[in-house]
Amino acid sequence: MSEERKARAAGWFETLRNRICEAFERLEDDYAGLLRDLPAGRFERKAWRRPAEAGDHASGDGGGGVMAIMRGRVFEKVGVNVSTVHGRFSEDFRRQVPGASADGRFWASGVSLVAHLQSPHVPAVHMNTRHIVTSQAWFGGGSDLTPMRPDEVDAMAFHAGLKAACDRHDPAYHARFKAWCDEYFYVKHRDEPRGIGGIFFDNLHSGDWERDFAFVRDVGESFLATYLPIVRRHLDQPWTEEERRDQLIRRGRYVEFNLLYDRGTLFGLKTGGNPEAILMSLPPVAMWP
Repeated sequence: MSEERKARAAGWFETLRNRICEAFERLEDDYAGLLRDLPAGRFERKAWRRPAEAGDHASGDGGGGVMAIMRGRVFEKVGVNVSTVHGRFSEDFRRQVPGASADGRFWASGVSLVAHLQSPHVPAVHMNTRHIVTSQAWFGGGSDLTPMRPDEVDAMAFHAGLKAACDRHDPAYHARFKAWCDEYFYVKHRDEPRGIGGIFFDNLHSGDWERDFAFVRDVGESFLATYLPIVRRHLDQPWTEEERRDQLIRRGRYVEFNLLYDRGTLFGLKTGGNPEAILMSLPPVAMWP
């Protein structure tokens, strides 16, 4: 895997992060709803470095990332994090990663976003894309929507945007990645989906790196093109205390999934990542009835 390709992938993840942060801050500026007297939110960025020796989980010397967290009047909490790390997996963990069983060396870069909104009418959203290199190289990622209240218009727009992105690269992608998403984001102990799904893919290596990288970029572009109009559609809509309570209960399910099942959480902790950055996906407030 060439250093030039690694640099291009890492550079794209940073560019996408910057564009998302700028777009979300514009939503904060444009807001005129119930919480309009609060100040417009702004992202606060915090750099972190991966320790040279990451305890029992990994060893090596490298990398880190930047957390970008905003708490505002539209976004109760949103994180858009970028990391690029490298080193060696632990003996136990390397057997779980394609191409890492021989010596455990790896390089990984990606962007990860989770947004929890103030309004129960605006769905929570997750998006991430990543590139991982061991003795093999592949891409992974996806995006999924978690409405607090059912909304068919939002659901249709979100799925249509992802399908269009998939279809531009392979007509078979959407059905495959949508089904994978529905299976992956299922809260097994509750016997219910986390939200309405989206797409999820992993170990994407078609043999054409440029083609795979173009698809990953399109997933990011699709997120911007589909989620921002959904937020704007509900931007200034009022809500009730009952709707807020329902939102907090739905968030509890989100917490349960991320702590019990999410692979990204496990990967970050097993590679000596920053726990604060890894767990940024958790909402600031949740409820269990």
